[in-house]
Amino acid sequence: MVHPARVKVKKSSHFNTYSVRGEPEAGEIVEAMADTVYERGMEPLASLLADIRACRHCADRFAATASAHAPRPVLRASASATVCVAGQAPGIRVHRSGRPFTDPSGVRLRAWMGVDEDTFYDTARIAILPMAFCFPGHTATRADLPPPKDCARLWRAPLFEALPAIRLVLLVGKAAQDWHLEGRDGMAERVRRWTDMPSPQSDAPCAVETVPLPHPSWRNNAWLKANPWFETETLPKLRAALSRHLPSPS
Repeated sequence: MVHPARVKVKKSSHFNTYSVRGEPEAGEIVEAMADTVYERGMEPLASLLADIRACRHCADRFAATASAHAPRPVLRASASATVCVAGQAPGIRVHRSGRPFTDPSGVRLRAWMGVDEDTFYDTARIAILPMAFCFPGHTATRADLPPPKDCARLWRAPLFEALPAIRLVLLVGKAAQDWHLEGRDGMAERVRRWTDMPSPQSDAPCAVETVPLPHPSWRNNAWLKANPWFETETLPKLRAALSRHLPSPS
């Protein structure tokens, strides 16, 4: 199941957006955005996505990195999407393209899922919501910085509130798993446990199913080689889950 919100989220009776309780600075930011949302008269999800794409909360943080870049939130979602890909954060290639998973990791992830590009980027069916929407930046040695936790605290709970059709969440990497799942197990233990679990029956009550996966980065090549069960056992089960929850194109 999707983890309960880490902050208390209350839908405003005056605005088509949400306020965040328990995080004073985050709450002030979202409340300030609410005035603009109300004036625009947009639908709740469209308002929320517009606010996220306009977010500059981490501008100073990014400017201070070795890449000295500006925020560029990259995400995709629609109210009809039934599958969510929850990754880590955009890399430099995705930051430049503005399209998620336009890199070798995306090629591998689509192969794992057994879907082509048209299906993967069909926003009506698949939402792509990383734990941080902007490229976090490079260190002095050009290593990627971790995703800022502020992004999830600001936006994750209201986004999932605004996406009631989601029935399958792919937790791609440890950052997404740590947020959405209970417990302190490592990534490998989570993937193995899900692989060993019985698949839901077709007539089971409708609920959100979560699938923990390693990140498809080349950095996990050694892990994938050491755990051949992932390809032979996990991937067929992943594709079966997608066949249950991913509707045919309209």
